[in-house]
Amino acid sequence: MRVVIQRVSEASVTIGGQVRGRIGLGFVVLLGIEDADTAGDIEWLCGKIARLRVFSDEEGLINCSLADVGGGVLVISQFTLHASIKKGNRPSFTRAAQQEVAIPLYEQFITTLERELGQAVQTGEFGADMKVSLTNDGPVTLTIDTKNRE
Repeated sequence: MRVVIQRVSEASVTIGGQVRGRIGLGFVVLLGIEDADTAGDIEWLCGKIARLRVFSDEEGLINCSLADVGGGVLVISQFTLHASIKKGNRPSFTRAAQQEVAIPLYEQFITTLERELGQAVQTGEFGADMKVSLTNDGPVTLTIDTKNRE
């Protein structure tokens, strides 16, 4: 499981001309799922996201978590995070999980993250053509891959 996390001052996702999810201060989480991902990857990753301390405290130090600042989360499925460009110029997405594997893991990720945060998260729609708008704050952008925990 691979994520790109962007600290944002605001973000939204639009599908078919309709805003489907919107947050103020918080995280946009772009989530890529592969066949090798498990419930253990979800638990570890959601715990890590919930406890990340990348928001400024009153002294301007990056020391606060989402809970500390009352931030929200917008989760967007992003199979392209598992693209390979080793051969040629056209990306290969063979590592990305197919829908029958990815959708249940995506839904489990959302449920687990909501439990870890103690709040609902906003989402896009798995497999939809989405327009994501955000204002990256900082900018702060992090990548986490559950296969590289060390």
